[in-house]
Amino acid sequence: MVKVFVNGFGNIGRRVASAFSKDKEIELIGIGKYSIDERLDEAVEKNFPLYVPENMRLKFKEAGFSVSGTIREGIAQSDIVIDAAKDGFGFNNKIDLYLPLNKPAIFQGGENRDGIKKVADIIHNSRVNFNDMFRRKYVIQGSCNVSGIGRIMQPMIEKYGKEIERYDITLIRRWADLEDKKVVKDSIEWDQNPHHQEDVKSFIQAKLYIEAYKVPSRMMHVHQMTIRFEDAAPEIDSFLEVYKNEFGVAILSNVSGTGDIRMKAMDLGFEYGDTNMVHIHTDATRKQDDTLKIVYSDDQTGMVIPENHLLLQSILFGRSKNDAYNRTDAIFDMQKKRRILESEFKG
Repeated sequence: MVKVFVNGFGNIGRRVASAFSKDKEIELIGIGKYSIDERLDEAVEKNFPLYVPENMRLKFKEAGFSVSGTIREGIAQSDIVIDAAKDGFGFNNKIDLYLPLNKPAIFQGGENRDGIKKVADIIHNSRVNFNDMFRRKYVIQGSCNVSGIGRIMQPMIEKYGKEIERYDITLIRRWADLEDKKVVKDSIEWDQNPHHQEDVKSFIQAKLYIEAYKVPSRMMHVHQMTIRFEDAAPEIDSFLEVYKNEFGVAILSNVSGTGDIRMKAMDLGFEYGDTNMVHIHTDATRKQDDTLKIVYSDDQTGMVIPENHLLLQSILFGRSKNDAYNRTDAIFDMQKKRRILESEFKG
């Protein structure tokens, strides 16, 4: 039994806590909550022990919430921490809590891999470097976009290798998650220096060029990937065979937009409306001479939750990738979700 503390209960933390609480090998010590808001109702409903900052303890109790202890006390009881703090707060948590208490931690994609606020030396992508994570103390779980790129690129590299000259990816990013209160601006904004390129290159060595745009939507990310081959590009059907049995990748047809998938997932009762995978869209796949263009949607926040579960299995248990995938699938039902979605969106 592994004792896990989830430090933060936002979009990622609430999903991690819910999923990990279903794993019989994990004892969820509790969640770290830093503010009094409607998310607490979910924590109470799911009976997650609540840990708060020392200076907030009285406020939580006065608001009627049962507090199990302080954040520091929750971390002290754990074997590992899933840091689900807001972007940039992970470094302070590491300095103030994890290092003094000698606790390993998994950080999320918004944290730094270099510079003075570096939290870890390596970014995890289960499809690429799962076996390198065993016994590491501090690791960054790649962001949803970075995780999705790894799931798509690595099988392609294993199949075609040096036949590919370069990859160009345009990330069309959703502005906010469905549950966020932030205003979605009527604007398309571009990132002058997207971190995704260097993040991916930290675990995949390739001629890779990434541009990123943020669009006024809450319904997933979309990636357009253009692959340039040395000679003629493979036929589309042959290319798609690479992903026929790929974990966390669905192949869909007759999809007009990301909202189709998200609303279907919600109608089907997928928890939080998450598919936890990427979806290659055959209707938007094109071949011309030496170039192949594919379009796939990326399940934003939901993508990284099974990746966190896989990473924990590598860090603490040193399991084989196949064993870890099977155990993660038992928690997230990703193979079942894939079959359902491919049946709902078929040519």
